[in-house]
Amino acid sequence: MTTPLRALPDAGIDLDAAADAVADLMSALGMDTNDPSLARTPHRVAKAYAELLSPREFGLTTFPNEEGYDELVVARDIPFTSICEHHLLPFVGTASVGYLPGARILGLSKLARVVELFGRRPQVQERMTKQIATWLDQHLRPRGVGVVLRAEHTCRTLRGVQAKGSSTVTSALLGTLRDDPRTRGEFLGFAT
Repeated sequence: MTTPLRALPDAGIDLDAAADAVADLMSALGMDTNDPSLARTPHRVAKAYAELLSPREFGLTTFPNEEGYDELVVARDIPFTSICEHHLLPFVGTASVGYLPGARILGLSKLARVVELFGRRPQVQERMTKQIATWLDQHLRPRGVGVVLRAEHTCRTLRGVQAKGSSTVTSALLGTLRDDPRTRGEFLGFAT
């Protein structure tokens, strides 16, 4: 069964207006946007943010769990990039996403697509972690879901405290992965 999904309604991105806003910001920061080396920068920045904030449409592909598979399914080291909603700077990391199947199993590539679905918007890591877990729980109805995100936030490494090399780890566990200490431990062992 495949269901087409999109993370956000058409956001109505106006690249020209975004480029004008970037040019205004650059001018306010003392940059000469008439300098030939900077002339196209506003358009490049606008296109870059539009790409970072636009998840790709995908179909949620599930299959009947005909074999009755009842062990963990975990995808590790799924790369993602998101944008800090407080500074509009990127945070970059990896996700480990797992579930205990119920009546249906998920096409494996879809675990990465769900991470992208919630990464491609202004975010905080804690909310993104919970959104991925909740979304999988609602759409797949598994016996349990686990999500661990590990990310480096450029708002913390490039500015302010400048804590280079530091990362933040967040987790969300639902169902059996939250309630059963053995299953929880098994998932966290796989995820880290």
